[in-house]
Amino acid sequence: MSLISLASLTTFGIGGPASQYCQATTEAELIDAVRTADETSQPLFLLSGGSNVLISDDGFFGLVVHVATKGIEHLPNTEGQCWVAAGEVLDDLVALSIGQGLTGLECLSGIPGLVGAALVQNVGAYGAEIASVVRQVKVWDRQTAQIRHLDAAECRFSYRDSVFKQSRTLTQATGRYVIVEVLLQLESSQSSAPIDYAELAKALGRKVGQSAPLTEVRAAVLELRRQKGMIFDVQDLDSHGAGSFFTNPIISAEQAGQLPAAAPVYQQMDGSVKTSAAWLIEQAGFVKGFGEGSARLSSKHCLALTNQGGATANDIIELARTIRDGVKTRFGIDLEPEPVLIDLTLSLKHRLGLGLL
Repeated sequence: MSLISLASLTTFGIGGPASQYCQATTEAELIDAVRTADETSQPLFLLSGGSNVLISDDGFFGLVVHVATKGIEHLPNTEGQCWVAAGEVLDDLVALSIGQGLTGLECLSGIPGLVGAALVQNVGAYGAEIASVVRQVKVWDRQTAQIRHLDAAECRFSYRDSVFKQSRTLTQATGRYVIVEVLLQLESSQSSAPIDYAELAKALGRKVGQSAPLTEVRAAVLELRRQKGMIFDVQDLDSHGAGSFFTNPIISAEQAGQLPAAAPVYQQMDGSVKTSAAWLIEQAGFVKGFGEGSARLSSKHCLALTNQGGATANDIIELARTIRDGVKTRFGIDLEPEPVLIDLTLSLKHRLGLGLL
């Protein structure tokens, strides 16, 4: 264990030091590190790919465990089932699955980060979520100090949410369950599932509801993400952030009825309505490139807050507050941050951001 700057481990390039740090490359190392922290009552933070987290300039006082476990095991006598370690790179897994003629992950192409963190956040893009292919998750239960296997229903996946995210507390930077590996169920096919996202269908020259070859879907998704600065590139400062900073709000039908007619609205199964955070932000006057100094909205996408060089965590938080407050004033809708905030808050009341990112 040694002192290390957390900024170098995040796509924001922001964050102070960890008072203690270790890298876990095996399941045993991961569990031992977590158990040690719990037995000695140390604050614990599991750091994954660093692509969906904003860490305080003061760093983290406690043990940071950097998840770097590897392993993909295809189950014999099954079609498309495989166990994947939490520390595997998500996009590498997507590319591998496509190369093996397996469908289910292609729309997640280019999403940065690792597999374990993808489950915590239930990442999704272009009409797909990782939850749709999860069969079972192997976890270390910190409460009982035992290995458990949770089926998909027990994971309580929903829009950018899961039991892994819900089990956090205000005093713990990691929740009850530590994801060790996940059992995925993919399907054998050279074609994608029906494409239900209009932007992607258009890019592929298809109609909504049609399929396309897996390789073409991956190429189209990567290009769309690249155009929006949503693929991390050292040379592209517009990608030096955490992707979308705010989740799309889920609002009541009554709130939706008060929005302008041009507002994007998507009916949900429970009667609520999802609308576009990016549309709200832009209509509230925060255009691409908005901001002063090093903390700015991306010049490619108004939903991405970026570090254009030398920004602090507080700089990003102040920009986020300005945008959140502007949307609230204009539309009466609260925007919620998508990245995990470590010892930072957008509200006046202290709120410790928690999780595996």
